[in-house]
Amino acid sequence: MASGSAGRVFVITDMFPFRFCAMCGAPLAETMLPTEERPRLVCVSCAYVHYINPKVVCGTLTAQEGRLWLLRRGIEPRLGYWSYPAGFQEWDESSQDAARRETKEEIGCDVLIERLFGVYSSPGAPVVNIVYIASLLTTSPTPITTSEALEVRAFSPGELPWNDLAFPSTRAVLLDWVRHSQGKR
Repeated sequence: MASGSAGRVFVITDMFPFRFCAMCGAPLAETMLPTEERPRLVCVSCAYVHYINPKVVCGTLTAQEGRLWLLRRGIEPRLGYWSYPAGFQEWDESSQDAARRETKEEIGCDVLIERLFGVYSSPGAPVVNIVYIASLLTTSPTPITTSEALEVRAFSPGELPWNDLAFPSTRAVLLDWVRHSQGKR
């Protein structure tokens, strides 16, 4: 057990299922490195440091006439719950490229990224969400259901399905969107 940042006490091996080195397969051991202020999982054989970091999720908020396009998730996790189009960024793409690709995959539309809306993260969460404001390209069809979306619908700020949102981060993003759409910052 070791003390981490902000006075938290944690044991890496209790929190995460990582037991073996991704490089050589030998066991990992929780170790305090002289250059670090928190314990790390280090290979007992090759000394590879297995960092546990969140993944990047990129998405878009695409509104038309004051109504935001959301999708009811057609895949796990949180199958059947509502979210804006978003997904994991791939190694070979920028966050903007990932947001565009995910929007196309999930609601069948090409979008123009207009600006960064916000970056959302929470301690202990497995992801960092990067969210962009986007607009539908004029050549793009109206949003449609896909293999990743059971339903696609545009919501006004007063119609958002608050009780059926997919993730805590979805709620945080949509709360900010409502504030911005009402001119509050």
